Amino acid sequence: MSHTHITGLYIYPVKSMQGIALQQAQLTPRGLRYDRLWMVVRASGRFVTQRDIPRMALVQTGLNGDGVVLSMKGHGSITIPFDFDDAESIETRVWGDVCQTVDQGEAVSQWLSAALGSEEPLRLVRMRPGFVRPQNHPEIFGEDTSVDFADAAPFLVANEASLDHLNLVLESRSLSPVPMNRFRPNIVVRGLEPFAEHRVAEISSADLRLKFCHPCQRCVVTTIDQDTAFKHPDWQPYKTLRDINPMPGNDRAPAFAQNAILLGGENMAISVGNMFSTKGGLGVTGKTP
Repeated sequence: MSHTHITGLYIYPVKSMQGIALQQAQLTPRGLRYDRLWMVVRASGRFVTQRDIPRMALVQTGLNGDGVVLSMKGHGSITIPFDFDDAESIETRVWGDVCQTVDQGEAVSQWLSAALGSEEPLRLVRMRPGFVRPQNHPEIFGEDTSVDFADAAPFLVANEASLDHLNLVLESRSLSPVPMNRFRPNIVVRGLEPFAEHRVAEISSADLRLKFCHPCQRCVVTTIDQDTAFKHPDWQPYKTLRDINPMPGNDRAPAFAQNAILLGGENMAISVGNMFSTKGGLGVTGKTP
């Protein structure tokens, strides 16, 4: 058993937009409170991310007492309330998961479409109250695990040492280092060896337990500068990461950070600086969510 501590906490209220750095966050079975509660979709209901529109990286998000505030240079801001009317229902899909969602209104749609430069109208949706998204990978994350609009698991835990190692290799190849925001984690830890998070079974402290389930397979978003929305022409750091840390059972794609679920500590608060015991012994399966 070893020990690690939290060095960063992040939530992303709207899937694929800028995140919010926190000093303290509340744990829920679906992830950190307020994480990925909203999502952008096309009129067809197809979800939209930076893979489709890199400019989503430039939309800032903030929270106040009323709701989430979206803002972007040249487009002002708009607030989407936490309390929303039971408005038009839209069926959407997050990868293979069919979700029943509620449209957040025409004013928000117009703001989004203009800010993101989309000729096709874009809509903002939230999960319909009472709807529970089905779990497509119960063999990995457990039958009772559910999320809102995260890709796979409630939590994504990243290791600072892994980023340090990646940046050393990038610099050895005369490439620029990248910050942690390329990987959009919820929890960042220090105290593990590079990529040892893939071999950790869980981290825990007192009544809190986070089970590490599976490496996170990375995509083109890792090549998008989160400050400029510029996409690296040679798919870096994706290619370098693939060379040094490929996904189990799929060496054509890289892995970075670990998908995790909550086993104990619902509604507890965690803070930057918190210490955890780390248990090893995770055997990755090679199955890719």
